[in-house]
Amino acid sequence: MESQAARILLLEPFYGGSHKQLLDLLSAHLDSSVAFTMPAKKWHWRARTSALYFSHNVPASPTYRVLFCSSVLNLCELVGLRPDMARLKKVLYFHENQLVYPVRKEQDRDFQYGYNQILSCLVADTVVFNSAFNMNSFLSSIASFLKKIPDQRSPKDVAQIIRPKCRVLYFPLHLANVTRLFPKHKLLCGVTGPSHTGDIIATLTDSTLQSGLDQQSSLNRQSGPDRQSGLEQQYGPDHRQDSPGKPLHIVWPHRWEHDKDPELFFSTMVKLKEEGLNFLLSVLGETFTDVPEAFATCRPLLDSHVLHWGFLESREDYVSVLCQADVVLSTARHEFFGVAMLEAVHCGCYPLCPNALVYPEIFPAEYLYATPQQLLKRLRNFCAQPRRARAHVLKVDVSRFSWDVLQAAFQSLLSL
Repeated sequence: MESQAARILLLEPFYGGSHKQLLDLLSAHLDSSVAFTMPAKKWHWRARTSALYFSHNVPASPTYRVLFCSSVLNLCELVGLRPDMARLKKVLYFHENQLVYPVRKEQDRDFQYGYNQILSCLVADTVVFNSAFNMNSFLSSIASFLKKIPDQRSPKDVAQIIRPKCRVLYFPLHLANVTRLFPKHKLLCGVTGPSHTGDIIATLTDSTLQSGLDQQSSLNRQSGPDRQSGLEQQYGPDHRQDSPGKPLHIVWPHRWEHDKDPELFFSTMVKLKEEGLNFLLSVLGETFTDVPEAFATCRPLLDSHVLHWGFLESREDYVSVLCQADVVLSTARHEFFGVAMLEAVHCGCYPLCPNALVYPEIFPAEYLYATPQQLLKRLRNFCAQPRRARAHVLKVDVSRFSWDVLQAAFQSLLSL
C-alpha cells in the first residue's frame, strides 16, 4: 500500500529472523499498513542510528494513526526527530530486552542499549512483550540497571510508570500443514498430540508419503554423494529416514552466536561420540559477523555424524529437515521466546530445553533439563533407544502460538 494512504506504520530496523517473520505477517494480514525496514546487519549500529535513518526516509502522511516498531529502534529519538509521529499511537514490541541479555563480563555490557529501551518504553503508548519472562525480567531489572549511572540518584519510579503500559502477546507462528513431509512413524504415532491424530492419519496416503520422500531425496542430493556414501558405510542403510534402525537424528536450529551456548552443545555431542553412540546431526541456523570458534573446531570431530551443516536458504528445505529429525535441542543462555524450538515441535521433534529463561513458561517439565549432566543422560538414553523419542506423543500445544489464534489480538492492538 502507498504510504500516503496507510493507517498503520510498521518500522523494523533489523529485518531478519523472527523480526522479519513478524513484520511479514503483519504486512500480509493487516489492512491499511505500510512497512519500512533496514537489513539485518550490524545490530549494534541499527540500535544506535536507525532513528535518524527512519526520520529521513519515512515520508510524512496525514493518514497515519498507529506506529508499530521493535525495541531495536530508539523510539524516543525518532519522535524527537519527527514530531508528526509523536501524535500517533505508538506500539513498542520486545523480541528481546537488553537489561538481562547475557554478556561474558558485566563490564562488557553497553549501558546505552538498555537505556534506549527504557526511554522508548517511556514514550510508547503500549509496550508488548513476546513472553511473560521477557516482560518480568525487563521490569524487575530497571531499578538495578539505572543504579549504574554514576554521580546521581537514579529515578525510583521508572518501572512503575512503564508497568501499566505493558502486556504479553506471544510471537505469532505461521504454522503450515507439514504432515506431507513427515516420515511414516510421525504420521502413524500422531506426534502432534491426541487432538490432531485423526487429521494426521487422514493424510496418510501414498502421494503424501511420496511427497515427503521426494523432498528428503532432494536434500540428500544437496548434501552430496560423498556425505550419503559415508553415512551408508558407517551406519548402512539404517540412516535413511524410515528405517527402524536409523540412528537418532538431533537438530540444533539456532543462530551461530555465543548466547545460544554452542560450546555446551558441541561438548555434549563430542561426549556422545566418545561413548560410541550412534546419532545423526543437523546444525542449522543463521550466521552473522562473529561466529564462535566452536563451530570450526568441532566440525571435524563430528563430521561422520553430520547430515546438514549451516543455514538453509529454502524454507521448504529447512522445514523438511525438522520433519525428519527426532530431537530438537536448545542450549541457550538467552531466550525470550524460542521460535526455532516451537517450529521444530510443530514438525514433530521431541524438545530438550534448559529449565530456565522462557522455557518453563512454554514447555512442560518433562522436556526441561537442569544441568549439562542431565542433558547428556537424556540424549544418551535416546541414542540407545531412538524409539523412545519417536513414539512419544508430544504434550506441547503449539497451536496457541499460531497466527490463526493470535491474529485478532494483534489487530486489536493496532487499532485505535
